[in-house]
Amino acid sequence: MGKEVEPRPKVNVSSYIHFLLNYRNKCKEQQPNTYLGFKEFSRKCSEKWRNISKHEKAKYEALAKLDKARYQEEMLNYVGRRRKRRKRDPQAPRRPPSSFLLFCQDHYAQLKRENPTWSVVQVAKATGRMWSATTQAEKQPYEQRAAILRAKYFEDLEVYRKQCHARKNLQRLAKASLEK
Repeated sequence: MGKEVEPRPKVNVSSYIHFLLNYRNKCKEQQPNTYLGFKEFSRKCSEKWRNISKHEKAKYEALAKLDKARYQEEMLNYVGRRRKRRKRDPQAPRRPPSSFLLFCQDHYAQLKRENPTWSVVQVAKATGRMWSATTQAEKQPYEQRAAILRAKYFEDLEVYRKQCHARKNLQRLAKASLEK
């Protein structure tokens, strides 16, 4: 028999979800034979959530904090399988940047020079606003560069896949010759 794997701890629930569950139970008690569709029920719940007092919300937020503490405690003791991320092949070609990323690369240094106190996020937001304000004619050179890089990427990817296929065939042949 295989090893028994301990089930992963149940994820913590937000204050709004605690409210939803409580509200659903109240609705079932008050009207046990009535069926409310999900859309109607969620609309009523969100309306009710917006209108309840801060004192009442604090009760659900306390429940959420307790649930979060429980989850974190259980995760500390959890020794189940953890997913391993597949490692990227260093020989595989990297995906090309989009036209927007090329635009960002060109304007990042200038924005950082003009605003040295800005964080990376602030600079990224500013370049996003600049890109939105840029006309289609001004975006054209970036889109052309991106198209050229994309075409080169697909060519490199095709070559890479052929090399991988050839390597697998060699391994298969080597394995077959060792078995004989």
